[in-house]
Amino acid sequence: MVNLEWYRTFKAVYKNGNFSVAAKELFMSQPAVSQQISMLEAHVGNKLFIRKSKGVEPTEYAKLLNNLIIDALDRLENVETTFRSKAEDATRLISVGISKHLFSSVGHALIAKFDLIDFTFADDDTLFSLVDSKKLDFAIVSKKYDTFDTIQETVAKIKLVLVGPTNLDITEFRQKLKSDNFAEAEQWLNEQKWYSHDARIPHIKLFWLYAFHKKRPSMVPNYIIPSEYEMLEILSKNSGVAVTWNCNARKFIQQNKLQLIWNSFHVPEEYVYLLAAKNNNLKTFFDIIANEVRIALST
Repeated sequence: MVNLEWYRTFKAVYKNGNFSVAAKELFMSQPAVSQQISMLEAHVGNKLFIRKSKGVEPTEYAKLLNNLIIDALDRLENVETTFRSKAEDATRLISVGISKHLFSSVGHALIAKFDLIDFTFADDDTLFSLVDSKKLDFAIVSKKYDTFDTIQETVAKIKLVLVGPTNLDITEFRQKLKSDNFAEAEQWLNEQKWYSHDARIPHIKLFWLYAFHKKRPSMVPNYIIPSEYEMLEILSKNSGVAVTWNCNARKFIQQNKLQLIWNSFHVPEEYVYLLAAKNNNLKTFFDIIANEVRIALST
């Protein structure tokens, strides 16, 4: 039975016209190359190469054999290269930057997909700087950047919504919204206990701007918990309300830990982007991460 390595050796000798050069290309010794060619010649029953002063010359049979096997051998080598590349990808450490407030909705999906990830939590501008300086492989951000040295792909849309624990009676509030009585609806909200993940209350300010057309909310947050996921977990066990991304609230609502109080059509959706440096040879990773983020934030 023929050994496929004999064909690989034959291809190298045929291409280079020299046993020594073929041996270097194949990381083999010259005697090993000579032995494999001799074994192949014995198998096919024909002389394949004629030795010359500066190498070897293929016989007519060698030319015929090369035409018969070269396409199949190239396909096999491409399969081998692709398989090796995927195997190396599976064990490569990648670095991913993300807001810690989006991590709870995305992190589990990436961990399930890759064996080695180094996560960095930071704000969008910091993450962009790290990718732009090639200190991070990827970043998941909610802000668009116009830059020449990075690629940026839209991977999902998210929206700010108002949530509260399931035991909170929101009948009065819903009636005020139904009658378009936004002044009284705002007053009802001011009377609630408020939770926020940031003392600057960016989510609440943005929600207020679109929902009530006011730059500043008149309420003051009662509790500042610097992790949006932990904030929602605590809120689900107590009394109060919070503005959060719909993707983060989704699991709590599905588990009947929180209820959706208000999904205002005045509040626009925002885009989530995946960032990477150009020409970082990680296109396969980029596509996988983009797909996983897309699924995680839309389900």
